[in-house]
Amino acid sequence: MSAPTIHTPATPRAADVVERARDAAARESWAEAYALLHAHDLHPSRGLTADDLSVLADAAWWSGHVDESVTARLRAHAAFLAADDHRGAGLASWWLHYEYLGLGRPAAAAGWLHRARHHLEDLPDCPEQCFLAWSDAEEAQAHGDHEAALAATHRMTALALGSGSPDLLALSRQAESRVLLAAGRRTEALALLDDAMCAVSAGELSGMFTGWLYCLALTQCMEAADFGRAVEWTNAAMEWCAPPWPTHPPTDDRAAPSATGAAAEGAAEPGGRADAAGGSDGRTGAVDRPAGRTESVDGLTARTGPTTAGLAPVPPTASGPAPGPGQLPMAVPSGENPFRGVCRAHRVEVLDLLGVWALAEAEARQACREVPVDCLESAAAAYYAAGDVQRRQGRLDAAAVSYGHAHELGRIPQPGLALLRLAQGRADAAVAGVDLALACRGDARHDLLGRARLLAARTEVALAVRDVPGAADAAADLDALAGDVPLLRALADTALGSVALAERSGDAPRLLRRALAGWLELRVPYEAAQVRMLLAAVDRAGGDEEAARLELGSARAVFERLGAVPDARRAAALLSGGARRRLPGGLTAREAEVLRLVASGGTNKDIARDLVISEHTVARHLNNIFAKLGVGSRAAATAYAYAHGLI
Repeated sequence: MSAPTIHTPATPRAADVVERARDAAARESWAEAYALLHAHDLHPSRGLTADDLSVLADAAWWSGHVDESVTARLRAHAAFLAADDHRGAGLASWWLHYEYLGLGRPAAAAGWLHRARHHLEDLPDCPEQCFLAWSDAEEAQAHGDHEAALAATHRMTALALGSGSPDLLALSRQAESRVLLAAGRRTEALALLDDAMCAVSAGELSGMFTGWLYCLALTQCMEAADFGRAVEWTNAAMEWCAPPWPTHPPTDDRAAPSATGAAAEGAAEPGGRADAAGGSDGRTGAVDRPAGRTESVDGLTARTGPTTAGLAPVPPTASGPAPGPGQLPMAVPSGENPFRGVCRAHRVEVLDLLGVWALAEAEARQACREVPVDCLESAAAAYYAAGDVQRRQGRLDAAAVSYGHAHELGRIPQPGLALLRLAQGRADAAVAGVDLALACRGDARHDLLGRARLLAARTEVALAVRDVPGAADAAADLDALAGDVPLLRALADTALGSVALAERSGDAPRLLRRALAGWLELRVPYEAAQVRMLLAAVDRAGGDEEAARLELGSARAVFERLGAVPDARRAAALLSGGARRRLPGGLTAREAEVLRLVASGGTNKDIARDLVISEHTVARHLNNIFAKLGVGSRAAATAYAYAHGLI
């Protein structure tokens, strides 16, 4: 019988268990690796090496046991330190910093980042220092020091090239792209991002970096309003996330330790150290693409057949109810891909824009079940997107609940909440909400689309309360922000055209037709239909009733397909050409007349003169209108009139 190895003072059978766990980690079969190491670690007499503890930490994270991942990482750090291995200890420290940051413990995260610097800064160049350089870049960018951030990403690239790690090189490309985008160098930034994503889509990276870069890139694309890339990479990300995942050993043994919000790489060779560049982490190679038929859904690919669990809409009872107020998303089931919920939340945003609303809402529910507890911002984004769908479909109470969930998870639910208040006739709350959100918004270059949407909403709200100068200011700001980015340009042209229509400017037809062309090219149906409604008003004002009816008919068809009930009713009412119809809010015909004159800016005296009634009668009608609509001011009543197609 051979003697036990130096590094594993256990029985031959125990040693075999550890070897099997290492092999499972090398194949990225994390549920298997976790089960083996977790069971082995329950026996006090069976010690694990620092490298094996790192594997246990990785496997625990992939299996949905985030707290256990942290505990194993702490033990790995202690073991590396006892062995005077500062590279291993530094890497473990950095991952603890990142894990604690994701778990909402910034003080602990800062402490472990300080330890990582202590372990690594005085060493010769090594791949572990790439993560410190990344932290330097993030900190510099947070302080608006783009020059220092760019220098840090250049050091990342140099270290990645020196290590020969495709994982670290792709990460450095993405980090530099983000800095360049924030500095306004859009063309260079997107070229670098494309370079990084080539490595992802070609299957050249480890599983951890593949998932990480998909999430980072999708966030970056939406913030930069690059809708084309967002559609393409959302589809690819969901393909990668779909089960089975993965099924065979990696083919390339050159990889750095993996990166995510709560896990580190490092499945060591038997008896060896998890080296950041030397290939002992077992996280590289192409990942099997799941089999199954695919179908195109407005620019995305939905999976069908035997492997639809990762993509098909799930009924509310399929996995239990979505988390309620104050509840955290559930832990990721063992064997699932923990990136799936985050990628699905990004997919919801894309589906929303593409007008695939039923699927978007179902996917939002599923994303909230799948998102790990250290990625709650993704659950918040899914709730917010669901609220937008519900609001536009006229399900205002459901939208309020969804926006409330998003707020509980840390997201400011604007401008959706302001537009909800406008639809409810609470114009004062709408104005206050969107103005506060704009005041709180930081550097516009960090989230171009977020600020653009706020400015578009500010324009809409201002027009609803007859604040045409305020609307013009917001539209001008949006125009300056948009540049030649297609999605932003379409938003800006819509806002500018709306203001021009309110001002009875001759520029309205040109601006609105350019906006319509932009939305149609982007394949964003709801916004295109909204622009058609405005064009119908332009055509009618110009005496072209046939053109107006064509626009209204097209808009109505889109609204009905999407389930946008209030907009469909408004289009139908305008198509009826003034035919008698049931008025909203229980208003009488005379009360509707008074409300229209109020919305046009008329005083009680003006209205009395126009309708040949007394001012006392006007005041009585206004009291009835306020009571029926549940509003308390002329501005709120005006907003209600616009929202319900009375104007």
